[in-house]
Amino acid sequence: MRTRDRSATPPVAVHPVDVKPPPARMFILGLQHVVAMYAGAVAVPLIVGGAMVAAGKLEQTDIHHLIVADLFVAGIASIIQSVGFWKFGSRLPLIQGVSFVSVAPMIAIGSQHGVTAIYGAVITTGLIMIALSPVFSRIVKYFPALVTGTIMTVIGLSLMKVPAGWIVSAKLPDSLTGGLNYLLALATLIAVVCIHRFAPAGWRPMAVLGGVIIGTILAQLAGVTDWSEVGEADWIGVPTPFQFGIPTFEIGAIFTMTIVGLVIMTETSADIIAVGRITGRPATRATLGNGLRADGLSTMLGGVFNTFPYTAFAQNVGLVSLSGVFSRFVVTASGVILIVLGLLPKLGGAVAAIPTPVLGGAGVALFGMITSSGVRTLSQVEWNEVRALIVGVSVSIALLPAISVGFYDSLEGDLNMVLDSGITMGAVTVIVLNLLLNRQDGGHVDESLELAEAAEEQDRQDAADAAEAAEAEAAAAAARPAPAGAAD
Repeated sequence: MRTRDRSATPPVAVHPVDVKPPPARMFILGLQHVVAMYAGAVAVPLIVGGAMVAAGKLEQTDIHHLIVADLFVAGIASIIQSVGFWKFGSRLPLIQGVSFVSVAPMIAIGSQHGVTAIYGAVITTGLIMIALSPVFSRIVKYFPALVTGTIMTVIGLSLMKVPAGWIVSAKLPDSLTGGLNYLLALATLIAVVCIHRFAPAGWRPMAVLGGVIIGTILAQLAGVTDWSEVGEADWIGVPTPFQFGIPTFEIGAIFTMTIVGLVIMTETSADIIAVGRITGRPATRATLGNGLRADGLSTMLGGVFNTFPYTAFAQNVGLVSLSGVFSRFVVTASGVILIVLGLLPKLGGAVAAIPTPVLGGAGVALFGMITSSGVRTLSQVEWNEVRALIVGVSVSIALLPAISVGFYDSLEGDLNMVLDSGITMGAVTVIVLNLLLNRQDGGHVDESLELAEAAEEQDRQDAADAAEAAEAEAAAAAARPAPAGAAD
């Protein structure tokens, strides 16, 4: 007599986020993410490093160390975020990179107190982010589109002076003056725009990197590149912790970077929620808390390895949606690739040798896209006079130091440093005004996170009910006698 094995259960489907592609495909997809984020990843060490060289706090040859350290820690951070351990990591496909939010505050801190004060503030901020992550995952609803959109807009606008400085820097060699600097910047910008507009969809996230490559080729043809630093750099090298000295801890610097850390946590929360919706695994408070802890840990590692605060990269969230590949292990492969790149000092030297007008042209597009991302987020707001006032005042306060250089010079010490960071002041202003003034129809909160939490709870309840019903049906079927004639 044959009987059906009633104890057998159908295999449980693997969620697309947890699928492990074959190694070769995983490497190719991971490399695509690295190419998409590379230009943004190296921009921050180039900006901060260049500012520290101008302030006499670093040597030009130190910049390539900042670049490889950034890539090395970005790889570790991406692995922590995607694979996860204990309560660290969202376990979602999120690439980590240095946040642009921190650029202006770090330049102000480094110019006044030196680079060791930057790293002391970064390490402390990482610890604070870890400590605040359980609380922040519950209050993130107080950062609606009005707040996040304003902050992103302020970041893009405040940083626009950086590419301008790259294009017309007083330290440009004679070979890059007389109009050639403008031509190289314009050619690079046109290349970025053309790639983004006319290339296949899968290549558009690489537009900035493609523009930099084309601009550098044109600079090489014009004979205005200098690759001597590449020849002097080692082939292989491991980033050295505290290479520029033991961190120092300045109260004003820590306060400024803590505000930056809160903004970064808001930025990462938005990316976690977005990628959760894209992949069909909605973010819960636990997911947010774990992801924010990973940000804090990565930021601490950044301070140790001479780099900066880390966040999820929004452009890679877009690539996840565009490619339809939701596997978090693809991002793990990206992390491994980034670590390998971080062990190649010659690569850092090559990036540091790119002519600054080329970087300036690419920077106009890069920071312009950050601004447009903020504007697009603000388009979700249901506008009224109060909300328009909140955004207008916040953006104006943020831009004062950029429009009027030295605006706060009459103030001394740490107060000058805090106020002179337009991004920090813009973020504080919009957060406070949103809580105080934006009360109409509950506009000061974003309930979407709570809705995701409720939806997941309902899904868990439905699954439990279905399992209970299936178990009861199986038990009833097992209790029924076998029909006559069931034997062979």
